[in-house]
Amino acid sequence: MFAWLCENPTGVEALNWKELPTPAPGPGEVLLAIEAASLNFPDLLIVQNKYQMKPPLPFVPGAEYAGTVAAVGEGVHHFKQGQKVACLSGTGGFGTHTLAKAALCMPLPATFPATDAAAFIMTYATSYHALMDRAAVQPGETVLVLGAAGGVGTAAIQVAKAAGTRVIAAASTDEKCQACLKLGADETLNYTQHAPNDSLREEIKRLTAGKGPDVVYDPVGGDFAEPVFRSIAWRGRYLVVGFASGPIPNLPMNLPLLKGASLVGVFWGDFAKREPQANAAMMQTLAQWYSQGKVKPLIHSTMPMAALKEAYDLMGSRSVQGKLVLVNCTPGHQ
Repeated sequence: MFAWLCENPTGVEALNWKELPTPAPGPGEVLLAIEAASLNFPDLLIVQNKYQMKPPLPFVPGAEYAGTVAAVGEGVHHFKQGQKVACLSGTGGFGTHTLAKAALCMPLPATFPATDAAAFIMTYATSYHALMDRAAVQPGETVLVLGAAGGVGTAAIQVAKAAGTRVIAAASTDEKCQACLKLGADETLNYTQHAPNDSLREEIKRLTAGKGPDVVYDPVGGDFAEPVFRSIAWRGRYLVVGFASGPIPNLPMNLPLLKGASLVGVFWGDFAKREPQANAAMMQTLAQWYSQGKVKPLIHSTMPMAALKEAYDLMGSRSVQGKLVLVNCTPGHQ
């Protein structure tokens, strides 16, 4: 097998494409032949030693991937050789093969392409858990999605629309705003035309007829958080999903008090570990929604697995709409 190996987590430039022994699955594990793997923001943080999970060295990055079961370990009865699966295991995806815990694998119907499956679990599980579970969105409510053209943002638009809400998508360019409208957003807001001051608040007020959004989905953080929270509706729910812009906001604690509003943390990874039955039911619902056409990952582009470093650069340029997916052609030959 071949894989991108991180032996020193100092950044993307330290990754090396290497031939490694193909491992055999242990108890409760499956060996997967990887067909596709998506690039997520944590995949950048983990090779910079900035992510909350710090795997022992050396490791293969790549949290989310899809492929075919090549072999099963002892005690694995619900998967068989040749079966298509998707997996989100935190590491291992940027290669031709990997070992994964069978419990983390999601069986796929034959009609679910690997490129979509590799871009599905993290973004849709995060967005569904955030909006349906943590915020308990209701039909007719207004949801403001920040970073709406990114991976989790595009998923959030689709989940929110499937839940019967009105969606305002906030993005950094007119091109990204147009992409959000195609995904089902009802209105858009271009950050660059409204600096994080009164102009932004006035635009949110205009788009919500003075009420403010009932739910804010924020995977961005940074300077926009405070003015957006100040714009939230009475009894609003502000979903803290991540900090893709870098800075972690410091919100004055009187703001939730004044609005009767809630700051709600969203940590889907721990939810999946602590409440596995609820997570499994959620994933089943999302798979049904995919088959019904309610949700479908927005794929910015597919690139050869050997082009991982170029994919990292593209993600860092902030020009990506949806997800970047790395694909294996012939294992070991990129």
